Amino acid sequence: MSSANPIVFVVDDDEAICQSLRLLIEDIGLAVRTFNGARPFLDHYDPSQPGCLVLDVRMSGMSGIELQARLNESNVEIPTIIITGHGDIPMAVETMKAGAIDFIEKPFRDQVLLDSIQRAIELDRRVRATKEHARGFQSRVKGLTRRERQVMDLLILGKPNKAIAYELGISSKTVDFHRTNILDKAGAASVVELVRLSHQAGYTREKAGALQ
Repeated sequence: MSSANPIVFVVDDDEAICQSLRLLIEDIGLAVRTFNGARPFLDHYDPSQPGCLVLDVRMSGMSGIELQARLNESNVEIPTIIITGHGDIPMAVETMKAGAIDFIEKPFRDQVLLDSIQRAIELDRRVRATKEHARGFQSRVKGLTRRERQVMDLLILGKPNKAIAYELGISSKTVDFHRTNILDKAGAASVVELVRLSHQAGYTREKAGALQ
């Protein structure tokens, strides 16, 4: 099922609603896959597929909230839009806590749902791009030598060259040499960019300090 283009997954046990939403969403040029229940969706969904999920809360068998829980347990992060004809504040709060980005009550205006879908797809694009960027940085960092890793950790902590040289028992000139190699291997133009990239990859100053 996986493709480079985003897909809007519609999960609702009402076939008429599935078909209605399919026509609405396809009309703005987006691909759609419909499922008449949570279980068929789980059986076919590929987390590598970009897109978003339009999910009914009350369904026979597994409910929308239960499906959210299953996805969370599997660390699947797909932007989810909840639609329901029986909404209430506690339900909205529960779905939002589970990670839903929007909660829309039936009947709703078509444009309200379409706008929400566009936001969800853009969110998914940004999240995937950030993760890919982080994986690239982590892969490049693995190419550092042990000494370069030590110097990088201290650079991320904001320590100046002289302090790094003193702590590692090497000369400032050697620190400069390692810093140049680190920036080149990490794909960073400066130490400031190195810090930014490390944060985006989840390699924070606190984590770097914990490794010392």
